[in-house]
Amino acid sequence: MTRLPHYEAATDKGLENVVACSSAISTIHGTTLLYRGHTIEDLANRATFEEVIYLLWFGELPTAPQLSGFRGQLQSSLRLPDEARRWLSVIPSSGHPMDYMATVVSALALHDEEANQIRRTATLHQAVRLTACLGTIVGAYQQIRLGQRPLAPNPEQSLAWNLLRGITREEPTPEQERVVDICLILHADHELNASTFAARVTASTESGLYSSVLSAVGALKGGLHGGANSAVIKMLREIGIVSRVDSYLDDAIGRRAKIMGFGHRVYKDGDPRARILRAMSARMDGQGDGAGLFHVSARIEDLMMKRKGLIANVDFYSATVYDALGIPDDLFTCVFAASRVAGWSAHVLEQYENNRIYRPRARYVGKPEMRAGPMRSKHQSAASSDRRR
Repeated sequence: MTRLPHYEAATDKGLENVVACSSAISTIHGTTLLYRGHTIEDLANRATFEEVIYLLWFGELPTAPQLSGFRGQLQSSLRLPDEARRWLSVIPSSGHPMDYMATVVSALALHDEEANQIRRTATLHQAVRLTACLGTIVGAYQQIRLGQRPLAPNPEQSLAWNLLRGITREEPTPEQERVVDICLILHADHELNASTFAARVTASTESGLYSSVLSAVGALKGGLHGGANSAVIKMLREIGIVSRVDSYLDDAIGRRAKIMGFGHRVYKDGDPRARILRAMSARMDGQGDGAGLFHVSARIEDLMMKRKGLIANVDFYSATVYDALGIPDDLFTCVFAASRVAGWSAHVLEQYENNRIYRPRARYVGKPEMRAGPMRSKHQSAASSDRRR
């Protein structure tokens, strides 16, 4: 009898505590999130999203000349290919917006001569194109489903400015632009989360950046990953006012319903991104469709800590910030993707530096080895049935 391999059960639940790769891109230590050694607080205070993209891809913050050239590359890639105008409106816009994004990304690969190349230079070219135009895709989707013609990006403006203007059709104020810029910085990377792992697994097969981003978009779409903040804003609107929070939570906890936006597998003492977003949410309270929801959020956060010992994560306060900016709640995950593509690209680039295809094993819990009995053909079975009759 063949002895079947045994694998520890601890690896069986979401790969918790399993180290799948070595990375120099980002890490979490307690309540500290580092991008290439820089704290997320410092980057949110001092950097732009374009500078953070450069940091993630090249390992250092850019000098002024490097930033100027890099920003020019991104801004010149904001426009979708001319061919896209013919099929953007043909793709159904009535489904999930992340499915629309995935379809457009897949189509864009057909118009990129370097799409199937994995050399660093080619992958960087692809990363620039995808990082620049994912925000354009979000805006195009929003305008097309409203029956409007998508706005052409403005190559003189930042990725944050173009993203918000593409969605709302209104020129962002400097304050709004900076809020979006900080949100993009906060979501740009986060160690080996589910969508980043999906991107690295696909990249490890040498399928290329477009395929890797497609895998990541599919993973991010899920309600337990990027879709959580859309669920948060729906919950806040359902509650509506602070006086209803206690009874709502009593009922939800009694039913053992999941309260979205709380808890994190890695952060146990606080998510630094949530602290930054909480402060922005407080400043922006009273704006957007969910005007005044910050106080509802704050009460929920207080009660969840007291009753369940759970902390708010990045999804909880990003919901009210995005709402105050006028971003429709079903586009929250798309905005997340327009940021995280920077991190996905960084991880694909790193994967190709020392690539080995991911090929984990499964802990087998099926039947042990056994022998099959005598096999009978269909004709033999039929003949036996005839004799019995």
